[in-house]
Amino acid sequence: MRPSISPEGDTAYLDEIHDDSVLAVSGFNLATTPEFLILELYKKYQATGHPKSLFLETDALPASPGRALDLVLKDMSESGDCGFIKGMLVPFMGFSPYLQKMTLEDRFQVYGWPIGITAYWFREVASGRPGLLTKIGIDTFLDPDQDSGTLNESAARNRMCYSTKIDLFGEEFLIYRAPKPNVSFIRVTSSDRLGNLSMEDEPIRGTVMSIAQASKAMPNPGKVVAQVKRVVADGAFSPRQVEVPYPLVDYVVTSPPQYHWQASSFEYDPRACFRVSPGNTDRLLGDMGASKSPQLHRIIARRVALELIQLLNSKGSPILINLGVGVPALLSGIISEEGLSRDVVSVVESGPWGGVALTGPGLWNLHGGICPFHHT
Repeated sequence: MRPSISPEGDTAYLDEIHDDSVLAVSGFNLATTPEFLILELYKKYQATGHPKSLFLETDALPASPGRALDLVLKDMSESGDCGFIKGMLVPFMGFSPYLQKMTLEDRFQVYGWPIGITAYWFREVASGRPGLLTKIGIDTFLDPDQDSGTLNESAARNRMCYSTKIDLFGEEFLIYRAPKPNVSFIRVTSSDRLGNLSMEDEPIRGTVMSIAQASKAMPNPGKVVAQVKRVVADGAFSPRQVEVPYPLVDYVVTSPPQYHWQASSFEYDPRACFRVSPGNTDRLLGDMGASKSPQLHRIIARRVALELIQLLNSKGSPILINLGVGVPALLSGIISEEGLSRDVVSVVESGPWGGVALTGPGLWNLHGGICPFHHT
């Protein structure tokens, strides 16, 4: 059955989300975040009191300060009405002040697995397996002998998401388990009239495909709602551009532009989705935000770069670094300035490989390198 291409103003897709639904939502801050769908769903709850008691699962965090999920949580916190959400599996809460606040206040269940664990968990559920088997998390707060990934008392009491320790061939492993989503909200760029989805203007792919597959997994397939910028004619993009094929989609909803930004601080930049790839210039490096960072941060980052050069010299071959939020994100710009990008390769956990990271609140409003790269 082909998906429904919802006309403007049609909210029939919201009827697929019932009380106590398990709702999976894509989103790495605002990248791949279906902000319009999130806000429309909450608007329905405000008007009718339904759907209520939702359990949300996400691959990172579909929010930035004052946007998307954080805006919903702000209203919940200030109104005192927490009936909309009963719990959440969220790998990262650094850019949602109200999620942090409500977690500490124990307003609903909150579980925290690493981003990689959660992304792979969606894939395992999509494949019909019971959970993710891995050694990651043993002897940490993720271990069932400690907190099993619970972040507050409500989560510790309910244990909707948990890990179990098992022995396999004489070795200890953890298996991570959580409720299978029965509805998914995902975000892409375009849909053709058949409902095939492409992501040409998105800065990352994220876990969009696995989230859709997880909802559709047998024996109890659920619904998938896709937020798009536009609906195009059949054949407008090639088969290789199809990121989510139409059998995995139930509804296609076109978002107003203000709810489909690539990042918190800009709606669209062709460099962020690699439609253009500028050369390594002083202007480019300035645009990346490093020059706007405090001098102390730049000094620390340059000192770290010196350590990496020593490691490169001792190793005698290229090295790979994964950049985190804050000062580490400045490293890619320094490496590029020094002409070392071929020898010290920077990556970020959202997927992009190599190049110069977007940094700083003035450009990306993420205060770090969790964002796409510009290749040098």
